[in-house]
Amino acid sequence: MTKPATPSASPSAGADRNVVAVDEHYIALTFEDRLRIFWQKNGKSVIALVVVVLLAILANGAWDYRTAQREREIEREYAAASSPEQLKAFAGAHAGHVLMGIARLRLADEDYAAGKSTEAGYGYEDAIATLKSGPLASRARLGLGMAKVQSGKTAEGEAALKQLATDATEPKGTRVEAAYQLASLANVAGKPDDVRKYSDLVMQIDPASPWLQRALMLRASLAPAPTPAGAVPDVKFPVPGK
Repeated sequence: MTKPATPSASPSAGADRNVVAVDEHYIALTFEDRLRIFWQKNGKSVIALVVVVLLAILANGAWDYRTAQREREIEREYAAASSPEQLKAFAGAHAGHVLMGIARLRLADEDYAAGKSTEAGYGYEDAIATLKSGPLASRARLGLGMAKVQSGKTAEGEAALKQLATDATEPKGTRVEAAYQLASLANVAGKPDDVRKYSDLVMQIDPASPWLQRALMLRASLAPAPTPAGAVPDVKFPVPGK
């Protein structure tokens, strides 16, 4: 009688036992063991990444340091530029820098004071293009308007001054000075109504401005406005007992 063959172990069963054994072995590892395995596999990559990050930080710090040093040098050059020739040289050497815009504004003011309206206009335009915004850029726009008036482009100049005077986003000091200049131009042109209008605007913008006193003096110098035909004069009688 043939003896029945003993069934052999299933390969899949053996494989399952191996998986279980590996899993159990991995679970049994301590945190330190897992950490050591991680560094054995990934240590070089992590170190390389850290080196790259450190080099980037050092490079950025060196760039910031060089930039700060360069800014200090430019500031020292600007502070040392006291004559028009030095300011022109500084502006030519540092195109686009904010201090170049301020230098051009200073030169434009000097040209305007000397009656060089064309040169002043170019200087104010350069300052506006460089400074772009802020009180000094607004100051340059005011200067450009006055330079146009000085050069005979009265309509363009007055339009620029009106824009400044009526723009609530402009600094108050610029607006009030532009309004006074409009009142002064109206007085020269013999336009009393405009003198009154712009002196009122000066008061509306800043009642505490020193420009208001000048505007009121212009207004006081005007002849009394004529009484419209048919209107009853505003006669004030004395109060009894006063």
